[in-house]
Amino acid sequence: MSASTFWFLAVGGAAALTHLLVFALTQHQMWPELANALGFCIAFFVSFAGHRLLSFKDASTSVATSLGRFAVTALAGFASNELVFVLLLRALHWPALAALALALIFAAGQTFVLSRFWAFRR
Repeated sequence: MSASTFWFLAVGGAAALTHLLVFALTQHQMWPELANALGFCIAFFVSFAGHRLLSFKDASTSVATSLGRFAVTALAGFASNELVFVLLLRALHWPALAALALALIFAAGQTFVLSRFWAFRR
């Protein structure tokens, strides 16, 4: 396993745990879809900082360029996350945390590819 892959998994794991924690703390105060979005917003900063400083520290793009590209990448990941989450939660009646956990895993692969080859291009 390359160092980039290791750090991507570690940072992604930290961001996913942040996302799940925010969701778990807020899901009873708002619609689950909004709690998912709030978790995403907070985890975005954990993810960007970790990926910029650890996963893709040799990126040839500026911080501003990487931030803009990563925002697009993360929003694309969140769109697929929310789609899977809503499908599992509303259509298949899964428990909210289980639906979110699977949705986060689903979106992670897409995020890695876009981050590695575009947002933090080497």
